[in-house]
Amino acid sequence: MNADKQYLDIVKDIVDNGFYSENRTVNKTYKLPHKIMTFDLSEEFPILTTKKVAFKSAVLEILWIFQKQSNDVSWLKKNKVHIWDDWEMEDGTIGESYGYVVRKYNQIDDLIEMLKNNSQSRRMLVNIWQIPHLKKAPLYPCCFLTMWDVLDDKLNCMLVQRSGDMPLGVPFNMIQYSVLVHLIAQVTNLKPGIFTHVINNAHIYENQLTGIREQLKRKNDIYPSPILELNKDIKDFYDFSIEDIKLKDYKYHPKIDFPISV
Repeated sequence: MNADKQYLDIVKDIVDNGFYSENRTVNKTYKLPHKIMTFDLSEEFPILTTKKVAFKSAVLEILWIFQKQSNDVSWLKKNKVHIWDDWEMEDGTIGESYGYVVRKYNQIDDLIEMLKNNSQSRRMLVNIWQIPHLKKAPLYPCCFLTMWDVLDDKLNCMLVQRSGDMPLGVPFNMIQYSVLVHLIAQVTNLKPGIFTHVINNAHIYENQLTGIREQLKRKNDIYPSPILELNKDIKDFYDFSIEDIKLKDYKYHPKIDFPISV
C-alpha cells in the first residue's frame, strides 16, 4: 500500500504543480525535480496496485541488463518483451548501453565479490553512465546508478534515475530494482533492506494526463502489497530464471494504456 501512496503523491504533485516543458520528443511534459521514494523491502514489495503493472516483463528486462548483460534486443523479443523495439538499431542491439556496459566493466561480479568479502566498503556502485559509450547508443541510460550498503544483515540500495516517465517507466523501475535487491541479497547471504528510488526529472507527458487522472481516482482503493517469492535453492546470481521469481497475491485495478514518447 505504501508504494501506491508514495507514487501517487508524486504524480499528483506533478499534475498540480509541474513545470510545462519541452524535451527531446515531440510531446511536452509536466515535470518536477528531485522526487524520492523509499521502501522497506522486508515489509513490502513495491508494485503498484492502482493499475496493473506487467511484472514478468519488468523482471525479464532487468535480468537482460544485469544477468544476461546483453544489448541484443532479440533475447527480449524471444521472451515476448518489446520494451526496446523502438530503439533497436540496424544490428539488432541498443548499442553500447545498459547490459553492454555492465559486462564490459564486470560490474555485477565486482559488486557480489565486495558484498561477500568487504561488505562495509563505501565503493559498492554499479554505474552504467560511462561517457565513452553514451553516443554509441540510441538512448542514454535513464536508471544509471545504484549504490549499495550493508547494515547488519540487510542489503540496502539507492537507485539514481536521471529521467523518469512516471506513468510508464517508473512503475517498471520500482519493480525491477526491488527484485534486483532481493536476488543479490539471496546470493550474498543477506536480507533485503531499504530501497531508495531517486528521480532527478520526474515527468508526465501531456498525452498521458487522461490516464494519470484516471489512476489518481483510485487512490482511496489501494490493495495490499503482494509477496515476492524466490527459489531459495539458487545460490548463484547467474542461475536465476524467470521461473524462480514469482509474485504471490498480486491484486490490482485494470491496466491503463499510456502512450510512449520515443
